[in-house]
Amino acid sequence: MRAAVCRGPEEALVIEDLDLRAPESREVRVRLQASGICHSDVHLIQGEWGDLDKPVVAGHEGVGIVDAVGELATRAVAGDRVIVSLIASCGTCRACARGWLHLCQGRPKYAPRLRRPNGDEVACGFDSATFAEATVVHESQVVPIGDAVPHDCAGLLACAVITGVGSVWNSARVKPGESVVVIGAGGVGLNAVQGAALVGAETVVAVDLVEGKLTAAREFGATHVVDGSGDGDTVEAVRDITDGADHVLVTVGSRAAILQGLDMLGPRGTLAAVGIPPRDEAELPLTMRSAFGGERRLMGVGMGSTNLMVDVPRLIHLYEQGRLKLDELVTQTYPLEGINDGIAAMMDGRALRNVLVY
Repeated sequence: MRAAVCRGPEEALVIEDLDLRAPESREVRVRLQASGICHSDVHLIQGEWGDLDKPVVAGHEGVGIVDAVGELATRAVAGDRVIVSLIASCGTCRACARGWLHLCQGRPKYAPRLRRPNGDEVACGFDSATFAEATVVHESQVVPIGDAVPHDCAGLLACAVITGVGSVWNSARVKPGESVVVIGAGGVGLNAVQGAALVGAETVVAVDLVEGKLTAAREFGATHVVDGSGDGDTVEAVRDITDGADHVLVTVGSRAAILQGLDMLGPRGTLAAVGIPPRDEAELPLTMRSAFGGERRLMGVGMGSTNLMVDVPRLIHLYEQGRLKLDELVTQTYPLEGINDGIAAMMDGRALRNVLVY
């Protein structure tokens, strides 16, 4: 089986032939059709979230066909078309019992799944490893989806879509008539924009540095856009539109963006930190007044607070009704061999979402 292997944080990914073991217990094996390329994958392979102690295959926005299952797996059977997510859950811990599967405290443990022909282990990034022709994951990481959504955008349901839309629906719990500001109009941010539009937010403001992404934000439902790259005061521009926002969703991993977002809030406004900053921005310099004055709330968001088996079918129904944009998220597709080009195009701001198609 071929996979794109990261050998070190300063190196291009290399296509290697790896051995993938059979699924055990509650695991399933998926022959992948496609995988999105997410900024989180780049943070991982560049060592920004921790040192890489062994080679790794990243990727966590997969779609494919189940071709084998472990003896205890029940969620999917061979032949099912599924998405592959990084959200793995035990189903029995306190968080899972409350429906917070994305916050599972008893995350499944895995025996090594990928090895080189010489026996050396290769790590599975995010326990998903979808930058490969196949993967073995825990059954809780997959959702059967049928055939309604094309290969090139179906995998985005596993991260970009559930994180963006879910941050509005599940985390911030935006209500009709409220105002929403989304900082960052990439793959996750555009889904936050359309999530806000879907729930009936009266004002939806997208903030980005790239003109093309602001244009896309309007197509996804933004009522206003603000170019943060100009000479003007971005915070003032947003406050002029909203008179202080009810919700600010920061979808980029940036400390500066979080601090800006707090200044955009109105009374009792909520800032949802969706993007994850790198290790060198681990500390957030705040005063009590800037964080909590005016009864503001600052919350973290993990994967859109998503329950996969609830939210993914709901999103697919919206897509089938023509109310959820998925195809429009895909900027370009690449073969596995083109993964480094796809990553480069994403990093220089040219892409909403690039996708590997196998």
